[in-house]
Amino acid sequence: MIIALWIATAVLALAFAMAGSMKVAKPYAQIAGQDRMEWTEEVTPAQLKTIGALEVVGAVGMILPAATGIAPWLTPVAAFALAVMMGVAFALHVRRRENGTPSLVLAAISLLVGIGWLVLS
Repeated sequence: MIIALWIATAVLALAFAMAGSMKVAKPYAQIAGQDRMEWTEEVTPAQLKTIGALEVVGAVGMILPAATGIAPWLTPVAAFALAVMMGVAFALHVRRRENGTPSLVLAAISLLVGIGWLVLS
């Protein structure tokens, strides 16, 4: 069970790290011009960078505490925080009448990873 939890955590962290680093590194205009990122019309450049930074911090927060054994309680906290963030993203997509399924799936997986770390720690 712990191996499956580590795999799910690593894949989820990788997804958030990649998405977040893209939002932090690329200029706002370049991101806003992408087909799958129409929702960026609703946020300012600073808000987009903050969202990206939170995704990167959440990804690191899911891996490092559990891997090092230093404050491992932070791993489920990071997973739950990302689940909340994806819940807000889902609400934004629904309000804009867009497909919010990816956000909902990420929220569910984050929730399951958080629960898994709570149960196993």
